[in-house]
Parts: sequence; C-alpha cells; structure tokens
Amino acid sequence: MSQTPNDRLEEDPEKHTHEDSDQTEPEASSLDRPGTSHDELTGAVPSSKPAAPLRQFSKTNAPPTDKIELKEEDAWEELGFCFPTWKKWTILTIVFLVQTSMNFNTSLYSNGIGGISDEFGVSAQAARAGAAIFLITYAFGCELWAPWSEEFGRKPILQLSLGLVNIWCLPVALAPNFASLMVGRALGGLSSAGGSVTLGMIADIFEPNDQQYAVAYIVFSSVGGSILGPIIGGFVEEYLHWRWTIWIQLIFGVFVQLLHLIFVPETRTTILLDRIAQKRRKSGQSPNLYGPNEIEPFWRRFTFKELIWTWVRPFRMFLTEPIVLTLSLLSGFSDALIFMQIQSFVLVYRQWGFSTVDIGLAFIPIGIGYIIAWISFIPAIRRNRKERALKPGDEHAQYESRLWWLLYTAPCLPIGLIIFAWTSGGPPVHWAGTMYMICAYGPYSASATGGNGWSRDFLAGVLTVPATPFYTNIGGAKHLEIASTILFCISLLLVCAVYAIYYYGPELRKRSPFAENLASKVTSEDHGTPRRRISRLPSNEIGYAGFQHRHEHGAHNTGAVITEA
Repeated sequence: MSQTPNDRLEEDPEKHTHEDSDQTEPEASSLDRPGTSHDELTGAVPSSKPAAPLRQFSKTNAPPTDKIELKEEDAWEELGFCFPTWKKWTILTIVFLVQTSMNFNTSLYSNGIGGISDEFGVSAQAARAGAAIFLITYAFGCELWAPWSEEFGRKPILQLSLGLVNIWCLPVALAPNFASLMVGRALGGLSSAGGSVTLGMIADIFEPNDQQYAVAYIVFSSVGGSILGPIIGGFVEEYLHWRWTIWIQLIFGVFVQLLHLIFVPETRTTILLDRIAQKRRKSGQSPNLYGPNEIEPFWRRFTFKELIWTWVRPFRMFLTEPIVLTLSLLSGFSDALIFMQIQSFVLVYRQWGFSTVDIGLAFIPIGIGYIIAWISFIPAIRRNRKERALKPGDEHAQYESRLWWLLYTAPCLPIGLIIFAWTSGGPPVHWAGTMYMICAYGPYSASATGGNGWSRDFLAGVLTVPATPFYTNIGGAKHLEIASTILFCISLLLVCAVYAIYYYGPELRKRSPFAENLASKVTSEDHGTPRRRISRLPSNEIGYAGFQHRHEHGAHNTGAVITEA
C-alpha cells in the first residue's frame, strides 16, 4: 500500500529528514542564494530561449514549517532572463538615462564656479571644492549602496537613491551660504548609487555570454554624462544665473526618476522569486513554497561585521591586487583627466579668444571619440567571444584576451596628451591642433570604463581642485605644455602596465590568494567543462570575482557582480 509523505514522516522523521537532505542540491545554502539560473550553474546557455523544465509543486498536507525554496529553474520563464528583447533594451535605455544624469551631476556644477565665488565671497579654488566633494562622496556612495540592491531589490534602492539626490539639490540651489552648498553637494554624492545598481541590472536580465553589448551600452552613458555637463554648462554659464546649474540637474533627475518608476520593473532575481513563491502560496498551488529571502531573512544571513567586510574588501583589493590596482589606476586616471580639463580648458582656449560657450563646445571631440571607440568595440567583442568559445580550456583566452583591443587603443591616451601638450601654447599654433584630444580620450576611455568605478570617481574628485594650480604654477613660461607633458609621462607608465598584465596575467593571478581561491571555484580542471557563475560563490569570494571580471570582462559594476562565462 502506498504511503503519503506525511505517513513516512510520522514513521521515521529522522530518516525522512536524512533522505530529503540527500536529495537537495549540495550548494543550496544561504551563501549560494543570490539569483542564478541552473543553466548558468552547469554552464549551458540556452541557444534560443528554451524554458527550463518546471518542477511541479502540487498541494500537500506537509506541515507549513517544512519550507521548500523556489529555485530559478522552477520559475525560469518568469524571471528577467526571459524578458522579450524589446523590454530588455527599453529597461537598458532608461538605465542609460539614469546613469547619464548621475554623471551629468558631477560635471555641470563646474560652470557655476564663477558665480558661486562672486556671490559667497570665496575664491574660485574654494568653489571648486564643491565639485571635488561630490565626486569623492560619489565614489564611496556607490560602494555603500551596492549590498542593499542585492538584498532588497534594484528598483526600490535606485528610486531611493534618485530621490535623495534630487532632494539634496535643493539646499544647493537655495543655499544661503557656502557651507550649505558644500553640505548639499556632499550628501548628493553620497546618495548616488551609480553603476553599483545600474550595471547590476544587466546581470539580472542577460545571460553571461550576452552581457558584453549591454555593458558597452551602459558604460557609454557613464563617460558621456561627464562631458555632457561642460557642453551644456557653457550655455548655462553664459546666459543664466549660476543656480541654474543645479536646477537643471534637478529637472533632469526628476525626469529620469519618473521614467524609472513608471517603466522599469524589478529585475533582481531573488526578489522576483520571493514574489513568485508568494503568488503560488496564495493560489494554493504550493503552500510550502518560499522565496530565497523568505527562507532566511537578510539580518540572519549577514552580521554587522560581514557588512563592514563587504564594504572594505574592494578597497583592500585595490591596494593589494596588482591587476586590480593597475587597471583601476589606468581607468581612474583617464576619467580624472576629463575633470582636470574642465578646469584647464579655460586657460588653454582663452589664448585664442574662445568664449564660455566655445570652451564648452571644445568637449565635443571627446564625445566623437567615445562614439568611434564604442563602434570599434563591436567587432572586438565578437572576436573575443569566438576565441573563448574555441579555447574553453585556455586560461589566457578566457581572461587576458579580453584586453586585446586595449593593446591598440590604450596608446592613444599618451599620444593624444603629448600632441595636446605641445599645441596648447596658443597662437601662432592653430587651436585645431589641440582637437587631437579625440585620440587622447575617446578610443581609450570606452575600453577603460571597464575599470573600477570607485577609482574613477575618487581620482577625479581628488584631482579637480589642484588642476588649475597644476596648470599655472609648473614650468614657467611653458606651464601649459609642461603640465600636460607630465600627464603624458604618467599615462605612458600606466599603458605599459597594461601590456605587462596582458602577457603576464596568469603568473600574477597565481600569486594572488583571491584569484587562486576564485579559480578553484570558477574554472574546472578539465578543458571545456563549464564554469560556475560568480554570483553563486560564497560571499567572501565575490569581492575578487567582481574586480577580476569588471576589469577583464568589460564591466565596472561595484557590488553587483557581472559575469561572462
């Protein structure tokens, strides 16, 4: 006579528990619970969006304390990976605008420095501190927001971030004194979630092998937003009061927040699984089915010490891991140059009689360079994907080959800087010579944006204030030329380091305890066996994975790991 599950449980509860534990996946612990598909765990990527087989959860008389965790493979067709293509790219386009607005906020302020200095009676150098403090706190804000979007969902965290940034525009736009302005700028930067959330959404809706084009799209908004500020800011500075540099930020911020609120759904896999489980329980389909966060709430999974370690780990790795340090500095240096040029372009182009509007328009060549670079990376991405598919067991093909196109574009940075340096002395040299800045920033920066976001924002903030003294106090009569030549020398050293990483990356990783620990989890010993998604690794290993993949795979997401198997 057949027995029901309850009969067996009553006969031998210990045996039943033991049998159940044997049948569960060995990695179904809380450390494994970040959203991941079964296909990614086994390395198989669906070729034409086949639905993963659904596990049928029928009604049961089991006690409600016997909770069953809903896995990705049990609700695959209801997750972000199966959104139609038009919906995915609609989400990405709105995220593109959100990311643009965040970086727009970092640069537009600089066009109000003259008015701030006059109204509050502070020096122009003191007024520049408002730009610097926003960038520095932005760098740390991205890290602080990251864990929360993983646990509570992308949408509420990004909405909260956007709302706070918009709120903190008000004390700046209405500032009665300079101190109020500085406080508002600091809080605005700290409230900016940045790429820690926006790039994390790519991992929510794209399979690993499909992420590169989406990443390229989003990081273009990051670099593009930085130069959009001075281009628009030239007109604002020329024709409006300085406070409009803040009001325009607020208008743009409210616009993208409403777009995000109305058109972007929640994408975080674990949050969607929780909702699906609640819906199935309510319908009676499976009363004992629970989502990952319902099985073990956040405060049971993480202690305060673990949260602090999660926040500290990126900075520790920045200082102790050669690959992370080199590529972060290279990326950060490139981004910081834009904010230095926002200050120095006035000194350079005034020699040719440029107006405020003209100086802002001088940033257009950098934008053209970004577009050229973005287009050039499309065939580079295709080449890399083919190489990795053909050589699944080749470590160099899986990692260092992702830097291949950078070997050709990175030298554009020092080449462009040295040309800019010795054409920036003013007449009789024509100003068009300085427009080779296209070479300095565009082709390189689109690839360098794969670097760590923290280093980019932090270095940009640190170098904003000393930029003008640097260009005016070094080199005597040739101060402009000498200052840019120094930057050329720094960039040349960093570019040389890229070649060292490309050719000696495997040896460097072998010396790294983080990399070796990760490699034992991610890369199988036999050639061609698929690797685990990094989001399934224990939390104390995700830090290196995030940095390793951000720098070598073309994403700069800090906190939400984007992987490419």
